[in-house]
Amino acid sequence: MLNKFFLIITTLVLTISCVSPKVYKNLETKYSNVKKEYDLLSEDYGKLQNTLAGLEKSLAGLQADYDKTLQQRNKFQNDFDVLKVSYDNLKASYDALEQNSTKAIAENSRKNRELLAQLEAKEQALASESMRLNTLEKELEARSNRIVELERVIAMKDKAMTNLKNAITKALTDFEGKGLTIEQRDGKVYVSMENKLLFRSGSWAVGSQGRQAVEQLGKVLADNPDIAILIEGHTDNVPYKGNSQLSGNWDLSTKRATAIVNILRENLNIYPENLTAAGRGEYAPIASNDTAEGKAKNRRIEVVLTPKLDELSRLLNEK
Repeated sequence: MLNKFFLIITTLVLTISCVSPKVYKNLETKYSNVKKEYDLLSEDYGKLQNTLAGLEKSLAGLQADYDKTLQQRNKFQNDFDVLKVSYDNLKASYDALEQNSTKAIAENSRKNRELLAQLEAKEQALASESMRLNTLEKELEARSNRIVELERVIAMKDKAMTNLKNAITKALTDFEGKGLTIEQRDGKVYVSMENKLLFRSGSWAVGSQGRQAVEQLGKVLADNPDIAILIEGHTDNVPYKGNSQLSGNWDLSTKRATAIVNILRENLNIYPENLTAAGRGEYAPIASNDTAEGKAKNRRIEVVLTPKLDELSRLLNEK
């Protein structure tokens, strides 16, 4: 897909001689970096979910091993008790026969030594199993605590994202029915604004109503500094036919995403390092481009809000 796209862009650049190759190259590099960062965030989130599932599976294995060891320890204890009773009986017999039969005494003595050796072996085995059981108990407790902590952090992140979605919904309630949708999925919040709310056709200048919506969104984001903010510009599949300042839909989508970033940066309480602008052109549609309604939905700005996973990474890296 990317090779095909680059071939199309190259053809456009050769056709429209007034477009600077350097500008296109910079946009291509920026998109590549943004896509890598976005993919890494998605991959990290997936890995964390897989790691949690692995830890839960490991916990179940440790629990089974613990139960098996406990059962074996109990068996050794029962064997020991039986041997102890046998030993006591033989010792009583030994005491009774001591005065009557040297041969019986010698036989009982031999049996006693054998029983004592067996008892000693059982005691050692029992002590070894007890130590192993204690080790398993400690490891099981540590794994359980770690999983509980991971689940707590993930629940906190999910709750924070739910609160963020609710706060954004409340802040942008005046724009309902004007091309605005807010959705929470896969641990992230997606704010989608159709171009009819933000831009005129072929333009990347944000209108007054669109600016108001972005500024309202910015007020909520300023109160959530631990959120990574990705602004994606999207177009339909109609080739761009505007002025020569743009090389095509991808260029237009990038400029529109950057325009939104510039408005958010006016809010000094939003950390610039949390912001990323990306242009995706026509290559991530959410509806069919065969109808006017579908094209309108595809012409949009999508703000992807992702929780930072530093605390989860720290917990996973702990030994």
